[in-house]
Amino acid sequence: MSNILMIVTGANTLTMKDGSQHPTGFWAEELVTAHRELVAAGHTITIATPGGVTPTVDAGSLDPSQAGGDAQARELADYLDAIAGDLAAAVPVADVDAADYAAIVLPGGHGPMADLAFDANVGRVLIAADTAGAVIAPFCHGPAALLSAKLADGSNAFAGRTLTVFTDEEERTGGTGENTPWWVESALRAAGAVIDSAAPWSDHVVVDGNLVTGQNPQSSVSVARRVIDALAA
Repeated sequence: MSNILMIVTGANTLTMKDGSQHPTGFWAEELVTAHRELVAAGHTITIATPGGVTPTVDAGSLDPSQAGGDAQARELADYLDAIAGDLAAAVPVADVDAADYAAIVLPGGHGPMADLAFDANVGRVLIAADTAGAVIAPFCHGPAALLSAKLADGSNAFAGRTLTVFTDEEERTGGTGENTPWWVESALRAAGAVIDSAAPWSDHVVVDGNLVTGQNPQSSVSVARRVIDALAA
């Protein structure tokens, strides 16, 4: 079985267009689903965050209205409680050697827009993993982290690659709306990525070589299973 690195946002707020602070963090369903599926398949997960901070769950993602009901919200909270020690022991991304991992998984929430998208150490790890052919699997807002992967000439290491991400339409209609400080889909397009989007809120995964991306929370299970399949190949 394989060692997998899960890079999780360390941010707990996102500065909005109007300057206000929007509480955020990682999206519970995305982290829990990926972690649970990968561990069940026998893989070992190391959690990393910028600075090694303990990641914050987006409180909205544990709200029954967002989590799919009371039972689902409790299930997510219980799973996070069960792995609280692993979350608290997150290693600093700066200390990560990508060669130690067969896959890099990046769940979303709006937090990656505040830190992972601009973190040079995240970029270093992603570029090294991509060069080595390791599986790279960001989903929902997780692909914002790909923006940090800048080459020496300033271009993006994932320019020309086909991927999916939480769309601008989904952001406008079910995310943070017009007060969103920047649009992840648009930013990735501007960086040279080829975006393949499906209908809003549909389960959609795109595989381009070692790059596995999912569009939204509805795609979490499919992303995890594609990673499992890729590691078994």
